Amino acid sequence: MAKVYINTPLTNEDVLNLHAGDEVFLNGVIYVARDAAHKRFLERFENNQELPIDLRNHIIFYAGPTPPKPGQVIGSIAPTTASRMDPYTPAMFEYGVKGVIGKGPRSPYIKDASKNNQAICFSAIGGLSALLSDKIQSAEVVAYEDLGPEAVRELIVKDFPVLVVYDAHGNDLYEQEIAKYRTV
Repeated sequence: MAKVYINTPLTNEDVLNLHAGDEVFLNGVIYVARDAAHKRFLERFENNQELPIDLRNHIIFYAGPTPPKPGQVIGSIAPTTASRMDPYTPAMFEYGVKGVIGKGPRSPYIKDASKNNQAICFSAIGGLSALLSDKIQSAEVVAYEDLGPEAVRELIVKDFPVLVVYDAHGNDLYEQEIAKYRTV
């Protein structure tokens, strides 16, 4: 397990150099999108339409920020339960998204989708919304403004902390850690 600083967008080399358990600090652009936006993305894929923004090689953060208070770039922001996006994730990885950020374990097929598409699943720690929002330097709605808090936002982040939970090699941090404490 390593401490790694990475600039976005991600390359295949970036993804392949990360391993389950690595502590990663992201710098650059990440996108925020949740259920409603993912549903629209999938509908566009099914109709052979381009997405409203090019998310290839980028990271999607599953979150719904609160409105900013005066002087803030963004309000509180924390990860959404990642498994809620499981129905959409394989298609997003096939499209070219290189990473996603949520919290909690995923369905078994997400680990396979990560490996098959050279993509990665990160976890952000829930309950740290103030810390996470401090790592965001700018936030702009870039698609589906009508979705309000679930609109797609482009964030510029500096040293945004995440953990690798599913890597592109088929490793699973949750399985690894549980195995350490299992008694025979």
